[in-house]
Amino acid sequence: MPASVPLPPLAYPDRDEITVEAVLRALADPIRLAMVRQLANSETEISCSAFEVPVTKSTLTHHLATLRQAGVIVGRQEGTTRYNSLRRNDLDALFPGLLDGVLAAPR
Repeated sequence: MPASVPLPPLAYPDRDEITVEAVLRALADPIRLAMVRQLANSETEISCSAFEVPVTKSTLTHHLATLRQAGVIVGRQEGTTRYNSLRRNDLDALFPGLLDGVLAAPR
């Protein structure tokens, strides 16, 4: 049996590389906003397959990558599962009130 190949680490920007334009662009999509709301309401990380959104697996992967590249979420690998969490501390430090305002806005 061939040895399993480890998945590459998930790339995301350092705190000082996050821009408000990228964050707003990422949050402008209703599916990504729903995913961020789920993360904000969760007490734990959410695995990629546990998001409740009406999209295919490949589209979900695209949305996760967009959020990660914008600096909104961070992911970590555990075995074959990827877990995601909201970068609330970084976002609150860089853009005070932004995330709370977006999350509180009516749909």
